[in-house]
Amino acid sequence: MNKWETGWQGFIDLCLHTKDAETLDAMFTLFLTPEEKVDIARRFLIVKELIHAEKTQRDIAKSLDVSIAKITRGSNEIKRLSDKWVQYLQEFYQR
Repeated sequence: MNKWETGWQGFIDLCLHTKDAETLDAMFTLFLTPEEKVDIARRFLIVKELIHAEKTQRDIAKSLDVSIAKITRGSNEIKRLSDKWVQYLQEFYQR
């Protein structure tokens, strides 16, 4: 494992160790710039819309004010997921 993979795994472990939303939010504020937090929020919303499959990619792009390329990228990543992971996301986003 290279140093970046080790660092990423350490970050994942730290996230898993965090016990509440307030602490997790403070941790993300420490590690992420405001722009990076917006980027993650956008990706979350893109995946949510794609999983719901109620809008076209163009409609999603327009409603979230993102490029169609970002929607296509998200769509392609979802296509690579196993059925298990798609089901997991569907169940999460239905909450």
